[in-house]
Amino acid sequence: MDSRRDNAGVVVRHRLSTRLWHWLNALLLYILFTSGLGIFNAHPRLYWGHYGANLDPAWLTLERFSGWITLPARYNLSMSRHWHLAAAPVFAFALLAYMVWSLANRHVARDLAFRRGDLAPRHVWQDIKDHARLRFPTGEAALRYNVLQKASYIGVIFIVLPLLILTGLTMSPGMNAAWPWLVDLFGGRQSARSIHFIAAFALAAFFLVHIIMVILAGPVNEVRSMISGRYRVPEDRP
Repeated sequence: MDSRRDNAGVVVRHRLSTRLWHWLNALLLYILFTSGLGIFNAHPRLYWGHYGANLDPAWLTLERFSGWITLPARYNLSMSRHWHLAAAPVFAFALLAYMVWSLANRHVARDLAFRRGDLAPRHVWQDIKDHARLRFPTGEAALRYNVLQKASYIGVIFIVLPLLILTGLTMSPGMNAAWPWLVDLFGGRQSARSIHFIAAFALAAFFLVHIIMVILAGPVNEVRSMISGRYRVPEDRP
């Protein structure tokens, strides 16, 4: 991020690589999530271990998801699989490229790494209270990620998204033959399917909270910063 301001108090907040990955991710995750729900509708039950079928006890049983939230907008397992498998490799390689580039250009070290005192209980609690009161940072503080943002972005980029990719590979019979250790890593294909489902909904929850925070913080300024990179720094509170 370029911290230099123009006369209107505008800075370049997000690099081009971050903006491109953000919008590509938004499209791909929409395709993957909605097509994944379409696939899930073929057998809306989840199990742990290596095996699971209609007569086996499931830890979670759901009704089929409505057509409006699936891709395609009706029950069609083959088309849902087609969309899912078309978007998945693009998503995986885009994530890998972004992770490598973020490490190379020091985006992770500069913007996402925790600083001294960030994880102090008093500091974390203050950040939680500020979020609960919708007290958004202003001035120079608005140009830095707070501790909750750092934790959520690091968790999503380096834990949840790789977990989705690896559990997705574990459910593939072809990958079972090539990388059988994946099945052992997750304790079976059915366990991988359950973890995949949990991670997908954790990501959906993160997305909803993210959208709510953008709306409350000022959608025009926030969205513009992710399109053009230009962000108007909120004035310091009195």
